Amino acid sequence: MTNVPFQTIDEFPDIETQNIYQERLKAGFTEEETMYAIRAKARDNARTPMQWNTEKNAGFTEGTPWYRVNPNYKEINVEQALADPESVFYHYQKLIQLRKEHEVMVYGTYQLLFPEDEDLYIYTRTLEEEKWLIVCNFHEKTRKLQCKRAGQVMLSNYADTPAAEKITELRPYEAVIYQMESWDANHGERGQDHSSDFEADIELV
Repeated sequence: MTNVPFQTIDEFPDIETQNIYQERLKAGFTEEETMYAIRAKARDNARTPMQWNTEKNAGFTEGTPWYRVNPNYKEINVEQALADPESVFYHYQKLIQLRKEHEVMVYGTYQLLFPEDEDLYIYTRTLEEEKWLIVCNFHEKTRKLQCKRAGQVMLSNYADTPAAEKITELRPYEAVIYQMESWDANHGERGQDHSSDFEADIELV
């Protein structure tokens, strides 16, 4: 589900949102600027009726709901998601399955890479000899990226994401989980901790 395109502050019952609206106007922000920020961040976005199907009120109630129903309920609803094997619903199921089946997702040591990059979120999880690489592009623009280490795709929100050693770019909002081959398989070295070297094996443009 997505944020609802509320038009006026009167459509936001939340007291905190009402207070923020008044505070921002007093601070000199225009009503348009204030409403833009509120529509993006208000808690009321998470309180609208669940969109079950394409029926009246998105199948939530036959009465009058306490919040307006998002007008996109005919395109975005539970019934539609369950019918689409590539939907967000099934993507989350796959994420949960990975977490249940691979302890590295739960107990692996977390290492953030490229913390200064404002568009990409890249990190590793390491548990004993197992290392996973997670790369996420949080921007609408494509970013060039290359990895010197080999790894297989465990999950991606794009159907044609290549293996780690073949990746050349991250497309808009692309998010990939890689299971990396061991350092032994890539470099023929044993008995050393190379976790700090991993960032050097990824090239960003």
